Amino acid sequence: MSFTRYLVRKLAWSAGALAVAVFLNFLLPRLIPGNPIDAIVSSLGRGGAEAGTLKAVKEAYTEAFGLDKSMVEQFFIYVNNLLHGDLGKSFTTYPQTVGDLIGEALPWTIALQLPAILIGWIVGNILGALAAYKSGWFDRGAFISSLFVSSVPYYCVAILLLYVFAVVFPVLPPGGGYSFGTTPEWTSAFAADALEHYWLPFLSLLVVFIGGQAVGMRSMAIYELGSDYVNYSRGMGLRDSKIVRYIFRNAMLPQITGLAISIATMVSGAVITEIVFSYPGVGTLLFNAISQTDYPVISGVTLILTVMVLAANFLVDIACGIIDPRIRAAGGVE
Repeated sequence: MSFTRYLVRKLAWSAGALAVAVFLNFLLPRLIPGNPIDAIVSSLGRGGAEAGTLKAVKEAYTEAFGLDKSMVEQFFIYVNNLLHGDLGKSFTTYPQTVGDLIGEALPWTIALQLPAILIGWIVGNILGALAAYKSGWFDRGAFISSLFVSSVPYYCVAILLLYVFAVVFPVLPPGGGYSFGTTPEWTSAFAADALEHYWLPFLSLLVVFIGGQAVGMRSMAIYELGSDYVNYSRGMGLRDSKIVRYIFRNAMLPQITGLAISIATMVSGAVITEIVFSYPGVGTLLFNAISQTDYPVISGVTLILTVMVLAANFLVDIACGIIDPRIRAAGGVE
């Protein structure tokens, strides 16, 4: 029963956060200065269209996108469309739907972030645990290096890697997801080309994530090393390998909890990293949509990112509830 109550509370919190996110995703893009319809009409005007034609186009676009309605009506239409799985149509690439645009960009972002999160979390925690256990020069070197890279913003690491490996030593392409003029297709040649463009944005995320996880794991492992149960175990003559296993298990729980926060931070960092490398993910899509005041695309991308972060937080909370019975007990008492 305690775990059921714990699960219901987490679901309720996630649902509330999602409701707030839906409202903000609708409102905030419309607070951006400028009118997307005016931008579209002005671009047509530069092409030599007549004033009467421009007026008719503006009225047609305004009606088609529902911008002639009040903000309240637009919000309820937006929510109704979301409930039917419709994210709307892009202003700038009309009649292409937002779902299609995100569907093209999201696999690139997932392929970039998911391996970086998994590898970074595993390597970072192992490095932090080894640094705490071995101490000495290994600990000092690993701690200082991890603290340095974890303190550097993602975009700074991206720019440094770009300068070193694409300018000074031009061994990797400077940007993009694949070579110019290449069409995405399921072939080995395209996969090799995409992999070559993949390394710089991937490494810029991985390095920072490893550093953050290593610093956190080292701190928790040092705390556990000074615990009474460790001293008692050593006094009882237990092998170091068994003691380390206990230390690692107890130190892992805060790292699992912090993983949710790290994922949220990394998602925002990945958006900026994609912009730096012109990587064809949702970060670049969002940047272009903001520059063009494309309300539906901005709302759709931010909503997808919010759902991804909330889902990651929920799964981490459930994992913590399964691993640590104290959390389930606390959820049942409150």
